[in-house]
Amino acid sequence: MRESEPAVAGLCLVTDRHATRGRDLVAVVGECVDAGLQMIQIREKDLLRPELLDLGRRLREITRGRGRLFINGDLDIAREVGADGIHLPQDKIQLAPLATGLAVGVSVHDAPSALEGERIGARFLFFGPVYDTPSKRRYGSPQGLDALAKIAATVRIPVLAIGGITPDRVVDVRRAGATGVGVISAILSADAPADAVRRFLDALGSTR
Repeated sequence: MRESEPAVAGLCLVTDRHATRGRDLVAVVGECVDAGLQMIQIREKDLLRPELLDLGRRLREITRGRGRLFINGDLDIAREVGADGIHLPQDKIQLAPLATGLAVGVSVHDAPSALEGERIGARFLFFGPVYDTPSKRRYGSPQGLDALAKIAATVRIPVLAIGGITPDRVVDVRRAGATGVGVISAILSADAPADAVRRFLDALGSTR
């Protein structure tokens, strides 16, 4: 990714191969990229390193020249697969200075962490969970739109809302100050993931 290119798109698909209803994750992501998806974060924390490396390489081939690929939490794999960036959980913000040559995104759950992420040079933040969603319940109760608005007003870098986001909720998170959205099951578990991507892109386009 060239320095002049934005690190963040309005829609980011966060992967979870357990959410595809038995469909091949790589094939599903390929359909989504064909539908206009431009940003993917590989987040498969239970994969062994060789399997994660293989997945990263396969998704890099799909996204090369068509989308930005981020790896969650593993700097070595991000570099080995030629990813555009690294996405760090809140408790690993301190790794950001080591990510030379990679765009950095950070997941945050409060204002101090948002400010710290901005200070260390993150190009964007994920904030959530905004709404209730099974994939984010271990991170606590939904934070809501007011908390999202506070974070968006606290930092100058883009904030993507995540957690229970649907196309119908895009207008509300955009009004709260989110630049875009991070999505898992609303795309991966949809009957037609490519159509779900189009609905999200249409919703984001109508709220610019």
